[in-house]
Amino acid sequence: MRLVYILAGIALFLKMLFLSDVASNLSGMSTIKDTMSNIVPAGISITEKVVAESGVVNAVSGIIFRNRLYDTIFEVIVFTIAILGCNFLLASENPSCTIYQFKDRASITLARLGATIAALVGIELAIRGHLSPGGGFAAGVAGGTAIGLVAITSSYQWMEDIYQRYRAAIWEKISVLIFIVLSVVTLSGFELPHGELGKLFSGGILPILNIIVALKVALGSWAAVLIFIRYRGLL
Repeated sequence: MRLVYILAGIALFLKMLFLSDVASNLSGMSTIKDTMSNIVPAGISITEKVVAESGVVNAVSGIIFRNRLYDTIFEVIVFTIAILGCNFLLASENPSCTIYQFKDRASITLARLGATIAALVGIELAIRGHLSPGGGFAAGVAGGTAIGLVAITSSYQWMEDIYQRYRAAIWEKISVLIFIVLSVVTLSGFELPHGELGKLFSGGILPILNIIVALKVALGSWAAVLIFIRYRGLL
């Protein structure tokens, strides 16, 4: 399996390296309007306006992390409170004596292969979410799915040890604080240069917010998975 992980990582790197340009492959495009005419149906001026103001091809990311950033801040906070709530409500219960997991080799192999694919999809969505359908929340869900698939095929104690060793709980809280700080800075009117539309390094601070949200959602999902396995014995 280690060789599969290495090959998958190399393939992902090559894909991002050589297929990162969306706009440059479209001939005859010198303005944002020309670019948008090949991406969205004609006549949707609001979409063109969002793209022009945010500097990202994916107008949905532009709306989530710029036009309605206030809402997104509180969505991240609500998710954090949900994880804390799970821990608070279940903390008074006795840990489950039985943990249900896959035992047969075929199911374990398929689950871990699915976890590998989900993890790679999560990385792809986080890094390129401002260029194509995807983004931080979708990437975090994909990462959480990968963690869940590993959890039902591995020892709970092993998962807990890794969670504690790398201080995932602390990194989750740090990611929330960084997201809030960067959001406040953005809402104050300070923005990074947008760069060239359609490039991997474009959109100013939006790709950074995408990655931070993906990290926060994935780590929060990891915490929720461990809580429910410990107190319920299953996901």
